[in-house]
Amino acid sequence: MRVSVCVRGDWLVVPCGDPSKSMRWLGLEALRRYARAHPSEVLSSQPSFVLKRCVDGGLLDVEDSISSVLSDNDFVKLRRSTEVGNVLRLYISLDGNSLTTADLVSLGKGHYKIKHCTPLTNHLRHVAFASFDFLNLCIVVVYGVNTGFGKFARSVLVCVWAGVGAALIPERTRMLLALRINTLAKGYSGVSLETLQKMLSAFNASCLSWVPEKGTVGASGDLAPLAHLALGLMGEGQMWSPNTGWTDARTVLEGHGLTPISLKPKEGLALINGTQMMSSLGAEAVERAEAIARQADVIAALTLEVLRGTNKAFDNDIHAVRPHAGQILVAQRFRALLHSDIFPSAIAEEKPYDRVQDAYTLRCCPQVHGVANDTIAFVKKILNTELNSSTDNPLVFAERGITISGGNFHGEYPAKALDFLSIGVHELASISERRIERMCNPSLSDLPAFLVKEGGFNSGFMIAHCTAAALVSENKVLCHPASVDSLSTSAATEDHVSMGGWAARKALRVVEHVEQVLAIELLAACQALEFFRPLGTTAPLERVYELLRTVVRPWDKDRVMSSDIEVAHKLLLEEKVWKAVLPYMEQYKDSHRDHISSRTQESSPQSSNHTHYFLIRKRRENQWLVL
Repeated sequence: MRVSVCVRGDWLVVPCGDPSKSMRWLGLEALRRYARAHPSEVLSSQPSFVLKRCVDGGLLDVEDSISSVLSDNDFVKLRRSTEVGNVLRLYISLDGNSLTTADLVSLGKGHYKIKHCTPLTNHLRHVAFASFDFLNLCIVVVYGVNTGFGKFARSVLVCVWAGVGAALIPERTRMLLALRINTLAKGYSGVSLETLQKMLSAFNASCLSWVPEKGTVGASGDLAPLAHLALGLMGEGQMWSPNTGWTDARTVLEGHGLTPISLKPKEGLALINGTQMMSSLGAEAVERAEAIARQADVIAALTLEVLRGTNKAFDNDIHAVRPHAGQILVAQRFRALLHSDIFPSAIAEEKPYDRVQDAYTLRCCPQVHGVANDTIAFVKKILNTELNSSTDNPLVFAERGITISGGNFHGEYPAKALDFLSIGVHELASISERRIERMCNPSLSDLPAFLVKEGGFNSGFMIAHCTAAALVSENKVLCHPASVDSLSTSAATEDHVSMGGWAARKALRVVEHVEQVLAIELLAACQALEFFRPLGTTAPLERVYELLRTVVRPWDKDRVMSSDIEVAHKLLLEEKVWKAVLPYMEQYKDSHRDHISSRTQESSPQSSNHTHYFLIRKRRENQWLVL
């Protein structure tokens, strides 16, 4: 048994001859190997660290045996920290205005606790006092305060506790709770500072309510899921924490020294009205979509190499005259990865390209992958706005002394965006499946049928391709927009709804299928590369091959394929394929920029009529732009 452990960005393969040893041993052995590889770095003689499983972000207890929590070829991340009981003391402040989808996913994975922000606390204390005084002295009718809902807040909350289906996994419940805290922190929901602080304490202790995934129509917000979230915080129903597992909510809270929430005016409604379920799941979907879109370019470039395609279709001038940002970005990545003066390929040099042009699945990657990138950027913008919005009803404007009933709870924005995300990212799998077919089909690839030498005795990638086709077919159904549907509810009062919860859940399923199809393409492309040996490909693509071969051996005869697909999928979930090529892409960018600059200096402005294109880096997202 062996486990790959990430220490400060370096991946170390640790053989576990005795898997009954503890996770603490695994962590110490990984640190020992890291120290041996980095003698200049000083490590503590008694290091404290946290171990997390990469595939699901699960926190691993250092006293557990390796075999009880890990499988062969699992991936684990080691984080050194000052800690209390294995929980990282890293914090993020929520102010209701600056949360991003990436931040929210990190909060869900347990990378951060939520920190009290002193200016925000003072602001909320002022708003809460003003809201509380206003709501208690209110003589006008205010929905949720002095109507039936306000008087019977708890009983109505219980009645909304009507969700069904499997519970959200802890990481997603943590995201849901964090986003609810961020929304309430804006100060327009009439929630007391005491209630908000209790929610924050529950998050930091990972006391997470049982929240079923089904039951929301996306207006008025995500009522049923948020009711389940609130009732756990009130000490009712089931709750989970790392220390207790699933048990009675009050027991979990008291076990962490916490007290249940006691509802004040307006709080019953404030805790359940909003778009946080669809938005939190959408945040995970768009972050994973962004990660797989980057890696799709790398995998497609490797496929083009083994199919002996040409890089001419990625020439800068072609894409400059159709300047969609995503298309330009993808073409730049292909130029950096494929044969060039900077990164030559022996495979490309061995036989000159003898076709007029390649198939669309190779030639049109910038156009197809590009629009997926642009779709993701659009959806991310919508969701980042939604994460920092007040989506309650009614909203309390305490300083004006009024409450206003409106429609901010309607989930049409995230619902439409997430439907668009499903449609946009699906094409990455659709075109990937066609590339897998080209590699497996000897009449199209000049490679052995199904990428295995002894085809009469072995099926090779035949059924893996069938799996990819099945996943793509499922996605075609899942891409039907949820938000075009609406059913009137609540006696025709809530007579138009968004179905945003389903849009978010199916977007996650689509993204997962895309990841799995591209995992199959990665396996197939690396297998195809075996038939070109001893010739090598470009340095960045060789690095991808080496990465996969650390966890999956070449396919010489039939064996269980599903485990290989799962391991390759883990590589993509951890963005290891992207991280493997990023230094080479940076090197290409720097070398190419220097080359263009020197050419520009040598040519005089009077004698040069052609346009020079300069590559610059958009630092925040490691993207390039052409100017």
